[in-house]
Parts: sequence; structure tokens; C-alpha cells
Amino acid sequence: MEAEGRVRVERELLSWLETILAAIALVALVVTFAGRLMMVDGSSMNPTLLDGERLITTPLHGKLKRGDIVVIRRQDGHPIIKRIIGVPGDEVHIDFDRHLVYVNGELLEEPYIKEPTESSFDVEFPVTVPEGCYFVMGDNRNKSDDSRHSTIGMIDRRNIFGKAVLRIWPLDSFGGLDGPSPGGEEEPHGRAGDTD
Repeated sequence: MEAEGRVRVERELLSWLETILAAIALVALVVTFAGRLMMVDGSSMNPTLLDGERLITTPLHGKLKRGDIVVIRRQDGHPIIKRIIGVPGDEVHIDFDRHLVYVNGELLEEPYIKEPTESSFDVEFPVTVPEGCYFVMGDNRNKSDDSRHSTIGMIDRRNIFGKAVLRIWPLDSFGGLDGPSPGGEEEPHGRAGDTD
């Protein structure tokens, strides 16, 4: 009986090991051939993405659309993650008194933001998104340097190198990027006052 129990435990452990190795191999294949592994650095995308989370991004194929979460290569080479708010030809207007965002005169429904948009920075609104460019903002609107700031401005499509599609770490938050991170909405463990 004892030997039979030990064999059952060994089979169970082997089964778990095979599953874990298959998952690691699958992630490695996806990263190698279809996408890149990225780490969220900062709080600008809270509550959707939290500091330290790991994501899979895919290379750009086809059109980008409003709501897509993209990885942008800044002029200094540092990647940042933001949400597309305006596509080429869109007029974006932010009413900072009422904390509302409009695209082409339509109120933008934003269930993904952490708090209403209050920070205005130095860009005058309304703005029209030029051809080949995108207007982006972080979901944590008041702690995000984005297209509202002239140092970031409109994002040229050539500087967007991927679309975030899957959260893979921490494991309890594994899944698509449709809503807030299951990890919660608390401030990240990272730097205080982070405004990436």
C-alpha cells in the first residue's frame, strides 16, 4: 500500500511538472515568434496595469484603434505604456473644469480610468490628431505624462512598437487586458510621485 501511495504522489508531481514546463515552453514560443515580454514600470496605467506586472505585446499588424494599449518608444529610448484615445484625424477635447474627454464631439466613456482627468499640462485643447500619429493617455490620468504634455505630444506610429494583449505576471492576474488589474487598485510599490 505504501509503495502504491508513493507511486501515485510521484505521478501527480510528474503531471504538475509536465504542465508547468509546457506552459513555460508555450510562453517562450509566443514571446519568440509573436510578441515581446514587457514589464510595467510606474503607476501611469493604474488601475488597468500595475507597477511590476509582466505583459506580452504583439507586433503591430493592421490598424490601431481607440482603446488599444500600446508600448511606445520615447525619444530617450525608454518604453512607456499608454492607451490610445485619438487616432489620425480625430479631434480630442478635454474639459478640465468638468473632467471630461471628448473625441470628435462625443463624450468618451472611460470605465478604465483611476480618477477623473484634472491635470492639463501645457497642450492647448482641442487638438486634431495628425495623419500617422496618435493621441495617448495613461489610465491614471493625474499621474501620467502623455499626449497632454508637449515633451510627449502626439505619438508617431513609427514609435509604437507593440500592442499589449496579455498579462502573464503575477499569475493570479493572468489574462487579457479588458479591465482593471485583478491585483487591485492600490498605488504601486515603485517610486513615490511616479509620473511616467
